[in-house]
Amino acid sequence: MLLTISIVNWNTTELLRAALRAVFDNSPDAKLEVIVVDNASSDFDEAAIASEFPQVKIITNRTNEGYARGNNQVIEASTGDYVLLLNPDTEVRSGALQALIDFMEAHPDAAAAGARLVRPDGSTDQCCRGFPAPFALAGEYLGLAKLLPNCRLCGAYRMTFFKFDRAAEVDQVMGSCMIMSRKAIEEIGNFDENFPIFFNEVDWCFRAKQAGWKIYFTPDAEVLHLGGQSTKQVKSQMRVESMRSLRLFYEKHYKGRIFAPVYWLMVFGIYLNTRLIRRQGKELRD
Repeated sequence: MLLTISIVNWNTTELLRAALRAVFDNSPDAKLEVIVVDNASSDFDEAAIASEFPQVKIITNRTNEGYARGNNQVIEASTGDYVLLLNPDTEVRSGALQALIDFMEAHPDAAAAGARLVRPDGSTDQCCRGFPAPFALAGEYLGLAKLLPNCRLCGAYRMTFFKFDRAAEVDQVMGSCMIMSRKAIEEIGNFDENFPIFFNEVDWCFRAKQAGWKIYFTPDAEVLHLGGQSTKQVKSQMRVESMRSLRLFYEKHYKGRIFAPVYWLMVFGIYLNTRLIRRQGKELRD
């Protein structure tokens, strides 16, 4: 068995070093390969990383190809039975990598599984979500999820009711730490590069479940997650890109499949939210 770890880096090279040290300090029993894709970072020194971590394969892009393309490059270059997406702003804890492999081995129906992500303050990151179906998204944007967090209908998108103390089947897990089955990848395909940064793992999990596979969360693997260290460098642009990706997700998966007025109402809501984000960004710049 072979585990491939994919880390896509953009201007977070010091965090990347910490992530790599954590990987090799907590290596699983299985044979391991680690592939780093750098998306034209201004702070990346390939020679220095290669010297410090000679066991790592490095792919250097001359331009920022995005998160989806970076992981696709790893998938195409790798040979692992499992591919673990790991953000550079994460640090795997002791036993986490082995726990993820063991979970996938015990669940042959799993296309992917996510770890328990823990913030620096010790709290658990909300790392599982439902798909952004109309009612789920409405509950989020109308504030019902905050008002009634234990309600499964109102909190369906961010799964505000979810307890992170047991393994469970979910719709999607965060790509910050998501282990994927090679068999599932071969059946479902790679990431859709029309979602370069956001919603690529959501789209992949959606396609996986449509094909009959399952997505799981396991608390047995714990990973420190600083969160958003790349995207916060261009926060306003990333919020706009997130809305663009959400609109594209709706167009790809819901157009023609749900009641037309509901579809166009959701698209209009996404448009209004995007306008608001752009306006807030302009006010901050001014």
